[in-house]
This record gives sequence, structure tokens and C-alpha cells, in this order.
Amino acid sequence: MMNVIDKFYEAVNPQKALDREAARLKLSMARQINPLNSGYDGSGASRTKKSMMGWRADSKGTFEDIEMNRQLLTQRSRSLCMTSPIAISAIKTTRTNVIGAGLRLKSRIDFNLLGITQEEADQWEKQVEQEFNLWAESKFCDALGLNSFYELQQIALMSWLMNGDSFTIIRHLQPTPYMPYGLKLHIIEGDRVCNPSSNGNVSQTAKYKDNQLLNGVEVNKYGMVEAYHICNRHPQTNGKKEWQRIKFIGDKTGLPNILHVMEAERPEQYRGVPYLAPVIESIKQLTRYTEAELMAAVINGFFTVFIKSDSPEDVDDDFTGLPQEGGTMNDMPDYKLGPGMINLLGAGESIEIADPKRPNVNFDGFVSSMCKYIGAALEIPYELLIKSFTASYSASRAALLEAWKAFRMRRNWFASDFCQPIYEVWLSEAIARGRINAPGYFENPLIRKAYAGAEWNGPAPGQLDPVKEVVASAKRIEIGVSTREREAIEINGSDFDRNIEQLTLEQEKMNQLNKGKEGA
Repeated sequence: MMNVIDKFYEAVNPQKALDREAARLKLSMARQINPLNSGYDGSGASRTKKSMMGWRADSKGTFEDIEMNRQLLTQRSRSLCMTSPIAISAIKTTRTNVIGAGLRLKSRIDFNLLGITQEEADQWEKQVEQEFNLWAESKFCDALGLNSFYELQQIALMSWLMNGDSFTIIRHLQPTPYMPYGLKLHIIEGDRVCNPSSNGNVSQTAKYKDNQLLNGVEVNKYGMVEAYHICNRHPQTNGKKEWQRIKFIGDKTGLPNILHVMEAERPEQYRGVPYLAPVIESIKQLTRYTEAELMAAVINGFFTVFIKSDSPEDVDDDFTGLPQEGGTMNDMPDYKLGPGMINLLGAGESIEIADPKRPNVNFDGFVSSMCKYIGAALEIPYELLIKSFTASYSASRAALLEAWKAFRMRRNWFASDFCQPIYEVWLSEAIARGRINAPGYFENPLIRKAYAGAEWNGPAPGQLDPVKEVVASAKRIEIGVSTREREAIEINGSDFDRNIEQLTLEQEKMNQLNKGKEGA
């Protein structure tokens, strides 16, 4: 509908009125083609913004996004762990703080449910811990005879961090006079869990009950894991390859035959991705940059002399490095840079070297910024990643506390997926062989769970200011928000019961010493 202004222009300036009408028509057409933004299409889902037009995100299911790319991610992660200081720092920092020297068993049975006294429960727990350490501290727990249970924990965690997942086959052999338990653990490389004769095809139908096989994991029609298919050797090596099918859970015992340690990111994900997966490109580019800067600094540090002469044949042979009589010499001259090196130039030759201007004054700032960027993605503060604590006490403590949120989360997850299932398998054998008395353990699942209760304690966060933190610990105990046992674990990872026993023994010795001095 024409307004007053349009009518005015139509009467006095028809061309102006025509231009206004044409502009109005173009505006109407533009609105029909590009309607007003609504919701996320005005930001992250926009198809019209220039900043978003080149971004072609095409995410699919977990199989297409993860399973199809897992092998390449694993290979690149391993390469970084062998060549990049930042990558191996992230891996080992996580390993050291999550596992340390190994997660130790602290038996915690539900004595109220079992109908026994707390004193009886304490005695039972001590006996179980002693028996478990008999097995765990021995290398006979390893199917290869190389590591103790606590060392196997480190291998399993490192394998997950580097490769995305780790597998542990649980074997049962005959006990020996020096080892009363037949339980053996065999940690294998995740690459060996693959589809039989797959030739790179990561999805195919298994022959057993028409189940689906995904990267060596056999799942039924409901998506539940039923078995794992394991090659007798690494699939990329030469030699005859045979695959063994291992059921996930034993039919008679209900205990696992194989443990799969991984951290799932999405639903229906059956294989894990390496810890470094989100930052592989960033770490690789940073490694290339640091190597280039290092090489430039090395070249800049060379002191090389080039001697120019119009008649090089007059120079003494010993000085120039010309061969003695009977020797051989290449026709082409060989000029090299090196510390204290002297090169002789031929007649008319000259040398020109570009000044690398090293060291680069921006190197440290750039690398520090990139390390912060990478550390944020890995949940490792910059201070821990590069082991540099130059900030204030408050800032360093805040960084340490933030890191330990992630470390504790991964410790609880690892204990639940690795340590606790193995402990329950061992406890079942110990009770079945009569070394541990647990009435009703095999008859009632609830009683079984009550006997199998446990905590897994590892290294403590450490103390930046021991005086302040010990005072705070005593205050927490005083007002009832913590216990002495919990504080002993948090401060230095020690066992409160053993601390009391040792302190009692030391006090008795001190009393005897004082009595001896008084008698003298």
C-alpha cells in the first residue's frame, strides 16, 4: 500500500517513485530467500555467515566418527609419544598422579549386612589384604612373569592413554607350592583385538549367532558385548594369524574372562580413542616448530671459517684437508657447517649465509601459550604439563586442585574397570581354595558384594606449603568434616592403621630408652 510520501513522489518525481518501488520489491525478495535468523541458525548453525560458510561439519554415528578413524589416531598418538616431549609429558604426568607406584587395596566389607562385629571385620580385612599382597606383589600374578600387579596397573593405564584402550586376559592356571593362587593376568596390545581376516574391514558379521563384530568386539542384537576376538600376533606382522574368541563373562562364575579398559565419549561406543586424540595436530605442529627453532639455534651457534684464495693449489695440503699421495678425492667440493670447521673455497667462489636471528625472543611466549592451550584440552594445568611452578602459592595450589579433579576421576574409573574386577576374581579363588573364610559368598549375590567392598588408594596430591595444609587437615578433623584415615590418605597416601601401629612401636622404644637413661 502506498503511503503519503510515495504518492508525493509519484506526483512530482515519477522516476524517484519507481526507484523506491523497485527497492521495496528487492527487499521483499531478499527476505523471502534469507528469512530472519531463528535460534542457533543465527550463530553456530548459520549457513549465511562468511565465517561459517566454509565449515562443512558432517558428524555421523559413533562407528563412522570413531571406529573408522581409531587405527590412524592410535598410530599418530604412538608416534607423538615417541617423538614429542609435550606428548609424553602429558601421558606420564597423568600416569604418575593417577596410578603412581600402584593403587593399593583397602578392604571395606559391610559388617552390618554380614552380621559381624567391627572388630571381626577389621581382622577379616587385614587377613584379606595380607593374602592379596602375597599374590599382587609377586610377579607370578603376571602371565608373562615380568611385573607385579601394581606394575601391571601402570602398563594398563599407559596403554589406554597411548592407544585408546587396553585389554587384560584373565587366565587360571594350576597353583604351585610357592604361589597358592592360579590367577594370571595377561595384558595385550589393543591392536590384537580385531576382526578375523578383516583386511581393513572394521565392520562385518560374525559367524557366531549372527552377532555383529565391530573392531574385534562381538555384540548381540541388543548391542551388548558378548565376546572379544583376539589375534595370536600383531595383525600387521608376518606369520600365520589365528583368532581366539573369548567370552566377556563366564557362564558359570559370572566373572569376567577379559577386561576392556577404555573411556567412552559417546553412547554405543565399543572402542576407545587415544588420550591425545583432540590435540594430535596441535602437538605435532608445536613439535615441528620447536625442532625448527632448535635447528636454527644450532646453526646460529656454529663458528665456521671459509677461506677464499685465488690459487688454492698453493695452500698446504695438511691445512686444507687435500688427500695425501695415493689417496682419493671426490670431484665435487664438500662444504659443511660445524663447530670450528674450516672450508676452503675455490677461485671465484664465495659463500653467503642468511642470518637466522636466533634465539627467537618470541619462542618462549608462543610455546607457553600453546602448552596452556593443549593442557586445557587434556585437563592438565600448564604448571604440571611443563613442570614449572613460578606463579604464586595461591595460583599454583589452584592449578594443582583443578588437576586433581581429573586425576581422581580417572583413578576412580580405572579402579572400577581394572582393579576391582581383578580383586573380585582373586577373592573368589581365595575363598574357593579355603584360604579366606566367607560364609554365604557363593550363595547370595548381596553377601558377595558385601565381602568384596574395597577402596583403592594411590599417590596423594602433594603439599605446596606443608604447615598450612597440616593445620587445615587438623581443623577438618576437629570440626568433623573429615577423618584421620581420610586425611592420612590425602596428605601423603599413607594408611592410618599402619601409622598408629608404627607410632605405638616407636613410642614404646622411646619409653624404654628414657627409662634406660634415668636408670643410668
